[in-house]
Amino acid sequence: MAKEIERKFLVTGPEWRSLVEAEIRIRQFYLASNHGRSVRLRISDGKAATLTLKFGSRGRERDEFEYAVPLAEAEEMQDFAIGRVIEKTRHHVSHRGRLYEVDVFGGDLSGLIIAELETPEDVPAAELPAWIGQEVTGDPRYYNASLALSDAPEAAA
Repeated sequence: MAKEIERKFLVTGPEWRSLVEAEIRIRQFYLASNHGRSVRLRISDGKAATLTLKFGSRGRERDEFEYAVPLAEAEEMQDFAIGRVIEKTRHHVSHRGRLYEVDVFGGDLSGLIIAELETPEDVPAAELPAWIGQEVTGDPRYYNASLALSDAPEAAA
């Protein structure tokens, strides 16, 4: 079991684009979701699939279990998705020795850009990149499960 300690931020500026080190095209969907737990399948670059189980209350820290799934089986399971299938491109961007994963959403969520920072340390605001905007870590509207199962938040409008 791994602990996921993550902060989420809305992205307000384009400066991060020139700093991209890698990108991954992601298609993900949920097979089950209930308060404090979810079952997700993620297909990365059309080549690999991962089943993720997450447990815990909404916030910075949750328990997470991940397992590789044969790609063909993951593709079949998409027929059982609940809510919308999320399409996004994840960009890896380093700033001050920390990796930010900047997700640019497509489809119904076009216009939404969220940066995630997985770190157990409390990074002071002065050390965050200038292109980082409002922190939405505790806001359930910006959790991937909510993005799949609820109306799009205003930032995607």
